[in-house]
Amino acid sequence: MSENQNLLAEQRRALILDEVRRRGGVRVNELTRKLGVSDMTVRRDLDALARQGMLEKVHGGAVPVVEASTHEPGFEAKSGLELTAKEDIARAAARLVGPGAAIALSGGTTTYALAQQLLEVPDLTVVTNSVRVADVFHAAQRTSGQRQGSATVVLTGGVRTPSDSLVGPVADQAIASLHFDLLFLGVHGISVEAGLSTPNLAEAETNRRLVHSARRVVVVADHTKWGTVGLSSFAALDQVDTLVTDAGLPAEARAEISEHLRVVVAGEPGEDTTDI
Repeated sequence: MSENQNLLAEQRRALILDEVRRRGGVRVNELTRKLGVSDMTVRRDLDALARQGMLEKVHGGAVPVVEASTHEPGFEAKSGLELTAKEDIARAAARLVGPGAAIALSGGTTTYALAQQLLEVPDLTVVTNSVRVADVFHAAQRTSGQRQGSATVVLTGGVRTPSDSLVGPVADQAIASLHFDLLFLGVHGISVEAGLSTPNLAEAETNRRLVHSARRVVVVADHTKWGTVGLSSFAALDQVDTLVTDAGLPAEARAEISEHLRVVVAGEPGEDTTDI
């Protein structure tokens, strides 16, 4: 079978993982037909995802990993997943930010994508506990110089997590004295019962401080975060103003979440981010 050259390895693996999660398991021969690649390519992809702890290989295919509520994937493991969804969410969320705003960005791969969309918004003050997010702005300044209107970035101190966020008492103290117009919050999991949650206890406390310091809270999360519950909850859905998500979120979930906050589905016709 000829290889499908239109899909990068990261894109194929994101599609495979989505199929595994959605269906509860897949077979190699199903994936070869769906992706238009060889058995060997699919098996290599499954090997790579299994090494990252994202799925479990079984005879003839793969099944989801049953994760403990304390399991915290690293930044690199998450960065190749749901790429299109994250880019759509980032573009929609960036339209909420006007020139001169004071914003906060938490850690996460979706807020990292959002940071790249915010580089052209002038006169921002950006507070973040994400090393990766801060690097986006600092790299842009090194490339183009400290031009007028470039963002002022404040990186909190703290202890580094597997997702490259800075957490703990130093970060908490820095955040407690600040006030933001908007907080963009990436999450490990979201559900009606548990609200927003994370597997990292220290990160949960730092996120609570971020939520408390924000005038408006916007969660940026793709559909795979729905129904996931980490060890520690740090905010109820009623503490969130807006969820920006992607079209993969089921209609029932949208209706359920909409009882608590506004839901914006990025990339769909009629998407509206005004007056949020």
